[in-house]
Amino acid sequence: MPRQPRYNITDVPQHVIQRGNNRQPVFFAGNDYLVYLEQLGEAAAKHQCDIHAYVLMTNHVHLLMTPHKPDGIAKTMQSLGRRYVYYVNRTQQRTGTLWEGRYRASLIDSTRYLLACYRYIELNPVRAEMVAQPADYRWSSYRAHAMGQLDALITDREEYLSLGHTPNERQRAYCDLVHEHLDPGALETIRSALNSSGVAGSEHFKDEMEQRLQRRIRPGKPGRPKNPDK
Repeated sequence: MPRQPRYNITDVPQHVIQRGNNRQPVFFAGNDYLVYLEQLGEAAAKHQCDIHAYVLMTNHVHLLMTPHKPDGIAKTMQSLGRRYVYYVNRTQQRTGTLWEGRYRASLIDSTRYLLACYRYIELNPVRAEMVAQPADYRWSSYRAHAMGQLDALITDREEYLSLGHTPNERQRAYCDLVHEHLDPGALETIRSALNSSGVAGSEHFKDEMEQRLQRRIRPGKPGRPKNPDK
């Protein structure tokens, strides 16, 4: 299987997912989640990444991040993975790998999909039927965005900040968004982009990203290219 591409680009949000090996748990006790978040914050600060939204599920994590240097996300995830695996192996008296290979990441068009991606991430525990309401799940950024709970890990982008003039206005507006059904088309676009390490965005956004990256990011047509001499 080819290695998943890395988007070494700055100031563009990326939706990151990393799963446990064979879909097995990566968190075993409450303290594990706290250690992961602490190590994530330290690694992100060191490698100049803002974190906008997150959810820590039992066997995988979702992160919405914006890097401010080209390899910021790769360095953050590498550092975090190394430290967290060491912690888990020590506390669980285990050896070997914890994660299922490298993380996946997709580029997010902030003008069209950023707030949808916030909601997609924070509603994961509801879709998984772990809780009835996103506020009932402790290990996500939902309470920061919808209830004003202090979360030092979170740095919000303008798209969230523009929901209101005050924190209370923003929280109420965000709650209203969450209570609306996430558009099925947006949901599928975000999910498909993540699964393929692709792009959730408009054609104009994809053109811009291809120009900045100097490579194709749209999927090619299946099959071999035609021989022009035939």
